[in-house]
Amino acid sequence: MTALPETRYARSGDVSIAYQVVGEGPFDLVFVPGSVSHVELGWKVPGLGDFYRHLASFSRLIVFDKRGTGMSDRVSGAPTIETRMDDVRAVMDAVGSERAAVLGLSEGAPMSVVFAATYPERVWALVLCGALIRTLWAPDFPWGWTEEDWDRGSEEERRRWGEPEFMRKMLQSLAPTLDEENLQGLLTLFRQGASPGAFDALNRMNRDIDVRDVLPAIRVPTLVVNRAEEAEWLREGSRVAARLIPGARHAELPGSDHAPSRTSSARRRRRQSLAMPAGASYSVSTTP
Repeated sequence: MTALPETRYARSGDVSIAYQVVGEGPFDLVFVPGSVSHVELGWKVPGLGDFYRHLASFSRLIVFDKRGTGMSDRVSGAPTIETRMDDVRAVMDAVGSERAAVLGLSEGAPMSVVFAATYPERVWALVLCGALIRTLWAPDFPWGWTEEDWDRGSEEERRRWGEPEFMRKMLQSLAPTLDEENLQGLLTLFRQGASPGAFDALNRMNRDIDVRDVLPAIRVPTLVVNRAEEAEWLREGSRVAARLIPGARHAELPGSDHAPSRTSSARRRRRQSLAMPAGASYSVSTTP
């Protein structure tokens, strides 16, 4: 793919959500991204662009920027996860997608969970990758952040957002094996995909995420994927999701990167781990 897919906008209430559609596969696949995305700059990050092309090789891939990030409208306050979740419906309606597989990464996972529980007729398969199931510590979720640590980290991110060295360390903590080309691409994407205020708003939205009570209501085939060495609160949250979603499958893959991998060896490991045919990785099955 040489030319970028066309960027269009869907209306979700009074907010414009940027999206793209690529691929002509037999089913629709909606990718719900993590904290910061940018539908156009994402293609310029080699690993992420290759990940998109791989998904589009066997599906009609629908990608979008969540409200407050990338090319979508900025928002005031901290919208609820139910409001944010409805952006998925708005994008699907805009592209004429009646039913899709939904793949949620990181903080995109709780949005995907709430969407699948709210609109089960619109989702035929759900994939959760490195899922943020709950943010804060609780007696029954001892891997979460304390309120003090989360607020302290959020304040530092607001204050130092955009500083080259700070941004580099933050991204390297999320994906320790990134090479320099991918790291530079993600640095540009994060700087242009969110301002300090926009990222602070994301942190305020994410602080109170807890979708554990929703998980037992999921009634679609679900695959939960995490890396064996990624952050404990995400790894353990994924295990909680796999345990609470009826009939869910769980795959713990090698590595520590909280990001998709573009390497062919990683793809082979995924397909072997998930017992999927070639070209269907990160999918629960190959037909809706």
